[in-house]
Amino acid sequence: MLSYKESLKILKETNALLEGHFVLSSGLHSRKYIQCAKLLSHPKMAEVVCSSLCEKIKKEFRSIDLILSPAIGGIVIGYEIGRQINVQTIFAERKDKKLVLRRDFNIKENSKVLIVEDVITTGKSALECSELVKENNANLIGFACIINRVDQKLLIKDKIISQIDFKIETFEENNLPEDLKNLKFTKPGSKS
Repeated sequence: MLSYKESLKILKETNALLEGHFVLSSGLHSRKYIQCAKLLSHPKMAEVVCSSLCEKIKKEFRSIDLILSPAIGGIVIGYEIGRQINVQTIFAERKDKKLVLRRDFNIKENSKVLIVEDVITTGKSALECSELVKENNANLIGFACIINRVDQKLLIKDKIISQIDFKIETFEENNLPEDLKNLKFTKPGSKS
């Protein structure tokens, strides 16, 4: 299993952990930004990180029937975790601003479903996926992700299995520290 330090090293080597001045999708400002897509664009390094996460998942859950991930960020990580533990993987995608199952994906009644994400910040998308599990009379066994952003606005009350718990300090626009005021910001991510 990878240590925190080893995991962070891989994030930095793949440019998945960025430093500078960022405006997050929440509108908050930050000195750091995690873009898991950069990690996942390096298959061998992603495989190593996911392998370590799979070890944690297997320790926590004895039986998993299905992995469900929210599109778009969770698709690749969900696939890789499913591949490594040999479990069917599907994803939900947005239609009219709501996560739904399409492409003839379905969740069998009474199946044990693990929701897998790349990064969990507030947990909103993962919780939307959990509603799909309930609607299909299946059993949500838990949540897993590469990065748990450890946000105080986290909506998920259940345990989250993560490769890295990572606290990123955020600031309101009207309360920026001096170093950020002097740096040009970027708006990274898929929602900008």
